[in-house]
Amino acid sequence: MKITVQKGTEEIGGSCVKLETENSVIYLDYGTPLKENSEQIQIDSKVDGILISHPHQDHFGEIENIDLNIPIYCGELSRELMNATKIFTGSSVLKNKFETFKAKERFSIGDFNITPYLVDHSAVDAYAFLVEANNKRVLYSGDFRANGRKSKLFDIMIKDNDLKDVDVLLMEGTMLKRNNDDFPDEKSVEDKMYKTIKDNNQISFMIGSSQNIDSIVSAYRACVKANKTFVIDMYTAWILEKLKLVSKSTPNMNWGKVKVIKRFAGSYYQKIKENKDVFKNFQYEIFNNIVEIEEIKNNPFDYFLKVSPWHIEKILNDINVNDANIIYSQWLGYLKVVFSTKFNF
Repeated sequence: MKITVQKGTEEIGGSCVKLETENSVIYLDYGTPLKENSEQIQIDSKVDGILISHPHQDHFGEIENIDLNIPIYCGELSRELMNATKIFTGSSVLKNKFETFKAKERFSIGDFNITPYLVDHSAVDAYAFLVEANNKRVLYSGDFRANGRKSKLFDIMIKDNDLKDVDVLLMEGTMLKRNNDDFPDEKSVEDKMYKTIKDNNQISFMIGSSQNIDSIVSAYRACVKANKTFVIDMYTAWILEKLKLVSKSTPNMNWGKVKVIKRFAGSYYQKIKENKDVFKNFQYEIFNNIVEIEEIKNNPFDYFLKVSPWHIEKILNDINVNDANIIYSQWLGYLKVVFSTKFNF
């Protein structure tokens, strides 16, 4: 088996690894680079399949640019969330040929036998892959952690006898040097959010990914304890709707203390209307729990808003406040790329 790390060794994002035997070729992820002016990998049509570890764009974002006859292997929920990302960022539904898999269910692509392992990550439906061919065994970790709400998945993998004797471990090292002493687990994140918003008379925001479900759960739980209302946009509301495929304990727009902000409904709802076959009844149900900007303006300290960095300045201007709590829950590199608002945090 030949292994070629095509991208991801000296930059964050753009993950892409090529595995070859004499008869078969597969790729592990095909993501969009986060670094500006990063050269993209070109994949020709002589590929037997591409495995997607999880639905973050730095691991799947470039699959829309390949030959549509190349099969894309991913989890069922991952497929739904990848399409959500593309739709709400202005692209169309992915037209790739998808094949879905389930955790611990082995499948084959040419000479390769693959076993997916569900892992703990900020993204849901995230997998590591055990890839076997020609008496060699490669473990590709994808993105994982051991301190989230699904941390037991890490412990399960460590104890799995099938993973004891691998020949090669492929693992990203993005956060190896980061100190997590302040936030050793997701409960500590939740507690800090609660302390930050509970006695503060300013409006509070969380800037974070709509697909970082652990942080969204932490924010919702902090809201409940602080007796505040958690406000999400339509994109986040749709992500939480799709989570019903795998979880009944994740908050959604129909739960108490959850509202959907109407301020950005125009651009988001236009995308929903253009993809009625995808959104079905959601396009009507979304209006059952709307909060208007005027309601927030009248009592801003009663709300905790999960927003994107592109929207926060507009909301602050709408409600005409000079001070706000802002909790940042994303990769710090994005601060240099997309966050240009004049407000301090």
